[in-house]
Amino acid sequence: MSDMIEFPDEVVTSAPVHYVDLPHGAGIAALITIDNGFDHTKPTTLGPKSLANIGSAFDEALGRDDVVAVAVTGKPFIFAVGADLKVMQAGGTPAQAKAYFALGHDTFRKLRDAKVPTFAFINGAVMGGGLELALHAQYRTLSAGVPAIAFPEVFLGLIPGWGGSQLLANLIGADKAVTVIVENAMNQNRMLRAKQAFELGIADAMFEPADFLEQSLAWAASVVTGRTTVERPEIDRGEAWDAALARAKGIADMRVHGAAAAPYKAIELLELARTASYDEGIAAERRALFELAMGEELRAGLYAFDLVQRRAKHPAGVPDASRARDVTKVGIVGAGLMASQLAMLFAQRLEVPVVLTDLDQERVDRGVGYVHAEVDKLLGKGRIDQDKANRLRALVTGSTSKDVFADADFVLEAVFEEMKVKQQVFRELEAVVAPTCILATNTSSLSVTEMAAGLEHPERVVGFHFFNPVAVLPLLEIARAERTDDAAIATAFAVGKALKKSCVLVKDAPAFIVNRVLTRFLGEVTRAVDEGTSFEVADKALEPLGLPMSPFVLLQLVGPAVALHVAETMHEAYPDRFYVSDNLAKLVAARKPGVYVWEGSTPSVDPEVSELFTQGDSPVDEQEVRRRALDALAEEIQLMLDEDVVGDVRDIDLAMLLGAGWPFHLGGVTPYLDRAGVSERVNGRRFLEPGVASLPR
Repeated sequence: MSDMIEFPDEVVTSAPVHYVDLPHGAGIAALITIDNGFDHTKPTTLGPKSLANIGSAFDEALGRDDVVAVAVTGKPFIFAVGADLKVMQAGGTPAQAKAYFALGHDTFRKLRDAKVPTFAFINGAVMGGGLELALHAQYRTLSAGVPAIAFPEVFLGLIPGWGGSQLLANLIGADKAVTVIVENAMNQNRMLRAKQAFELGIADAMFEPADFLEQSLAWAASVVTGRTTVERPEIDRGEAWDAALARAKGIADMRVHGAAAAPYKAIELLELARTASYDEGIAAERRALFELAMGEELRAGLYAFDLVQRRAKHPAGVPDASRARDVTKVGIVGAGLMASQLAMLFAQRLEVPVVLTDLDQERVDRGVGYVHAEVDKLLGKGRIDQDKANRLRALVTGSTSKDVFADADFVLEAVFEEMKVKQQVFRELEAVVAPTCILATNTSSLSVTEMAAGLEHPERVVGFHFFNPVAVLPLLEIARAERTDDAAIATAFAVGKALKKSCVLVKDAPAFIVNRVLTRFLGEVTRAVDEGTSFEVADKALEPLGLPMSPFVLLQLVGPAVALHVAETMHEAYPDRFYVSDNLAKLVAARKPGVYVWEGSTPSVDPEVSELFTQGDSPVDEQEVRRRALDALAEEIQLMLDEDVVGDVRDIDLAMLLGAGWPFHLGGVTPYLDRAGVSERVNGRRFLEPGVASLPR
């Protein structure tokens, strides 16, 4: 341990060994339980001292002549969730990092190389290094109730580096391994449930949670005595392996366009796993793991992970929760698609009556019908039972009169994005609702302060901005207007938490965070096209960032009309910085859905759009488009901080991660701007101190 990172804050996992008699006289088994002493809310991680404890437990168990099997399991609901990321963040010398990586390999391979059968009884969540520990066992059982099984490393900027890249593909085949290691990780860290993992072949047997340990021990006894023989599929190392690697590269290219090293390193290691010995593969893993661990990408990924896991759950600047008012009924003004999605979300999460209103009965019926159809989908997929479906349907009703809001505690408007319309809605609501009812607006860019002006109780008006699709994107921007009081903000955050959203407090400023950043960014790309740059050059300019989609694909997703409206709103507020494209207005007038037409998954510029656009004669290259866009980002973010739109730059990064889907390897946005030297070029200083989301200097 002398070369190991000294990490006094490590939550140390113990590994007590219990010796149990296996059923049917099979002999004595050593059962090792890895447990950090906390409940399931603090998952077991594998820091240096924890690995040392587990290794000692393996040595003890394997050193006894009377032990016929060794099994490892976890505390209730948790097996293990991998390396201790705090150790990674703590840094240390290169020698210490190498020692930590080697300790994981050396510890786990004791299970693989044991002379007696070894088992992993996967009783709860298992990820990363925890899954690699299980893969080193010769046999695995799985509880049918395990909700989360994954290799998240590529998502964070690492690779499965404690044997995972070598063992998994040789267990279940290259294509399935690509799904787990590359595809799921790059799809916002998608998790497998127990049934999916079992069907992939990750475990040899699956048992119900109620008697999982007893069943696992009985199954282990049958393996030890030879009554059960585990047969595993023969792995195709030829064309099927080639196809899997090609698929993996296609996924990586689509997601990050070569901008992040981790997925490509993982693919290289999967290629090696086809022919390499275990020792050769492990040596390559260590080299790749060290290279990534000493790089900036991982630091940004860990920073992003910390934001999502900690800051998102404990938002800054929020009044004490005791100030929040009870919400027993919710009203939603509007019954369009967005309003209907919101009604479904409120009913599902809050389980209180939700009432929609709109101008006529046909619209109301359509909105309520949407919710009922979504409930039927959940029922059809087996995610809810008939009783729950009946309750959800009964909770959502509609009306053409706002009188139904008289006893509501929280009313959210989701009507047309026009100030006068929204002001009229709030005036009508105030005439009906109780003085304590919170009035919220889902505006994406308009002033909440102006919306509340003229009301008798402007202090109860709050911005409550969701992102589309509502059920998928986790961010909720909660805006405090000039006269919004603490009770309104506390209630809004309590509701947001109940909706299982990650809430960020913002000052009432045009477009809040995400739309302001994206609009400034898109404006520079659109300006370049208007000046004469080709669509293809402008759209490819940002590929080195590895964004989830290119600017013009994003424009198509958002919709030109929405993008134009926000650009005009921002231009009105900041005419010197926010560009409004006449060509974008032409696109909207022509009712074009975007710049592209699609053939399968391949976009090409719509010839009619090319005809519509009037371009100048001053084209620029990709590098210049990228420089302008990044400089604009750095300038706008600094101005947002100067204006106190948020309390901390971390809230901007968190918002871009959760509301815009920007990748973890960017750390949101500001770590990349720091790393690329843009922050200092534009603002004269970094957004974050060295070592926060980058290597210490």
